[in-house]
Amino acid sequence: MSEKYCSMCFRSESAAGKMMELPGNLCVCQDCLQKTMDTMSSFTMPGFQGMDVKGQVDEENTSDEAENKEVNSEEKSDEKTSSNNSNNQNNPFGGFPNVSFMNMADFQNLLGGGRSRVKKKKQVPEEERVPLIDIKDIPEPHKLKEMLDEYVVGQEQAKRIVSVGVYNHYKRVAAEGMKRDQFEDGLYDVEIEKSNMLMIGPTGCGKTYLVKTLAKLLNVPLAIADATSLTEAGYIGDDIESVVSKLLAAADNDVEKAETGIIYIDEIDKLAKKKDAHTRDINGESVQQGMLKLLEGADVEVPVGSNSKNAMVPLETINTNNILFICGGAFPDLDEIIKQRLRKQTSIGFNAELRDKFDKRKDILSEVKTEDIKKYGLIPEFIGRLPVVYTMEGLTKDMLVKILKEPKNALVKQYQKLLSMDEVKLEFDDDALEVIAEKAYEKDTGARALRSIVEELMLDIMYEIPKDKNIGRVVITKDYIEGTGGPVIEMRTL
Repeated sequence: MSEKYCSMCFRSESAAGKMMELPGNLCVCQDCLQKTMDTMSSFTMPGFQGMDVKGQVDEENTSDEAENKEVNSEEKSDEKTSSNNSNNQNNPFGGFPNVSFMNMADFQNLLGGGRSRVKKKKQVPEEERVPLIDIKDIPEPHKLKEMLDEYVVGQEQAKRIVSVGVYNHYKRVAAEGMKRDQFEDGLYDVEIEKSNMLMIGPTGCGKTYLVKTLAKLLNVPLAIADATSLTEAGYIGDDIESVVSKLLAAADNDVEKAETGIIYIDEIDKLAKKKDAHTRDINGESVQQGMLKLLEGADVEVPVGSNSKNAMVPLETINTNNILFICGGAFPDLDEIIKQRLRKQTSIGFNAELRDKFDKRKDILSEVKTEDIKKYGLIPEFIGRLPVVYTMEGLTKDMLVKILKEPKNALVKQYQKLLSMDEVKLEFDDDALEVIAEKAYEKDTGARALRSIVEELMLDIMYEIPKDKNIGRVVITKDYIEGTGGPVIEMRTL
């Protein structure tokens, strides 16, 4: 479908906002329509006096009798002139009696469905200020890790770092509302800086799932943004402020609640500087520079209910000082940069280490340093605003088996719940789970491969089981997964 253009200013709909369609295939933008109405209301048109909107003549002139018309003509004209003058004084639209133009605020509601209501922060005196977050409501790091253990398998070091980082961050937020007598002498005026995080790990290791679980346990708003869609201001794509706009929407347009939320920016490695590029880098280094003010903390004007700024969308100011930013990415080929740095440290002679020593290490990402990330393509200013850097391990076969059955939302438990609604009990043999994990490990896509494999295996069962109401128990065996046998089906006992 072709884009609409304003018939007066010739701007496109993407630049001027939604258009008002008129007869004759004409379109007028909101700005031109408002200017036209302002111009019409700035002067009077005597030719319209004595007529209403439909162009009908005043009924008083048509209803007078013919014999009294000559006698009362002068009195009638005087009364009509005085009434028209009074209407012109009270009517803001000059010479248009009984005419009222539409308010553009109402017109905007018709076009866009109305503005989103934003709950703004209340101005409270400092002595009556209440902390945004109570220090007693923040779980201690060890308790937070115990809660994460119920959902996330493995990644012990990553869960410890995240628990401590989140705990310190929300203590920092709570400290802003605490009074002087709640601190020891000399510590009230100490300002705690924000510690954003950078998470590095292979695909499918649970980076996004860890952040989602963390926000759910803390009951704070969470916004997940994809760095690949961000572009420099003025180009097609999401502006940098749209990241904060998603957080405001997740907080139900509550500004105060949004300013204590978490923003997770995925695929942050796609913002690396392009090497040997002859075109303008609109979604690489320029986006990193634009995000510096967000990470450090600043007042940002964000669109409400939209990803881009335009005349039809209201703006709201949000302070990002108390928003925790967590950036994550797979960083492919970063391991080669780390190996290259480690090989330079080896010496020549009897004590020299083998050059292929680091090729067999699966946890090579744990040796990452700031200089490796800088060489990968992230600018030093951006890295400096992400002081907490940690890595996540690649999933092994044993971890994949545990992911299938141990977490609270394990894949096996999900299918057991689905079949329990049909009053059927589902079980998986241990040998069957190991075969599923082995197939997923060969795909090298992490935990995402588990669902695709199980979905394919369970298709026939989920289709056939509801047909027979006498089935009470189904056991998935190793032979069924390998294609050499079928599942064990037990009928319901009467």
